[in-house]
Amino acid sequence: MATVAKRMLTGNKAMAEAIALEMERDPSVFVMGEDVGQYGGIFGSTEGLFKKFGPERVLDTPISETAFIGAAIGAAAEGMRPIVELMFVDFFGVCMDQIYNHMAKIPYMSGGNVRLPMVLMTAVGGGYNDAAQHSQTLYATFAHMPGMKVVAPSTPYDLKGMMISAIRDDNPVVFMFHKSLQGLGWMDQIDASVGEVPVEAYTVPLGKAKVVREGSDVTIVGIQMTTHYALEAAEKLAEEGIEAEVIDLRSLVPLDKETILQSIKKTHRLVVVDEDYRSYGMTAEVAAVVAEEALYDLESPIRRLAVPDVP
Repeated sequence: MATVAKRMLTGNKAMAEAIALEMERDPSVFVMGEDVGQYGGIFGSTEGLFKKFGPERVLDTPISETAFIGAAIGAAAEGMRPIVELMFVDFFGVCMDQIYNHMAKIPYMSGGNVRLPMVLMTAVGGGYNDAAQHSQTLYATFAHMPGMKVVAPSTPYDLKGMMISAIRDDNPVVFMFHKSLQGLGWMDQIDASVGEVPVEAYTVPLGKAKVVREGSDVTIVGIQMTTHYALEAAEKLAEEGIEAEVIDLRSLVPLDKETILQSIKKTHRLVVVDEDYRSYGMTAEVAAVVAEEALYDLESPIRRLAVPDVP
């Protein structure tokens, strides 16, 4: 059996490699956004692409999110496969109409006659003093609106595999990457931002959660950074004889209910942890799914940990 070549990559390099592989494979794939060209993206997600593919396929745009996201929607409708970066997820406010009323709705309103195979990638998460307008996560804001797939990978392996899946998907995909998991030198680097990544192209399915730690006493459901926090907590619990099962959601839309429900049937307890706001968010959605479909498997009330409802 041939061995698969692997090496350690940071999150941003895994993302950039995925995009490069798809641009090589498919000439209809291109990138556009603020500082995605020579700068390589403020969070490194397009590092090296400008040098390799040039300004016709890696387009630096003016600071006009409505214009360039709208342009990407038009390109996708005409058969291209654009990858467009909204630099910070917080900036969605200035281009909400393009995302919610066009990107999310055109395939539905056209009866499926117009496809929008595009990726809207955007940086989420706090942790390095970027203030209230640059530090939100907002998973639930996008997951709440029908018509878009919404994913949030937490490892370099998944960042590459899910980006390739997102680019090849015929639906609009919101690809939320966490700043702290990019592995950038100017930020405090954390171990979770570096991981083993195969050299070749591969896909990780969208809409499939992953059990990242087996356990029998309690299920902890996390996403992105909170998955890593949950793993740290699980190790501390193990010292007390409590074995936690940790699930990395990876995808909010579609939501992998089956993996969560199977875990609850085994552990009979649920804690949901989210870096987004607590009210009306992902913790509430997961808790509601379990309450509706596995209530009698629970031996104690569901607990939620999330960010307070404060800007």
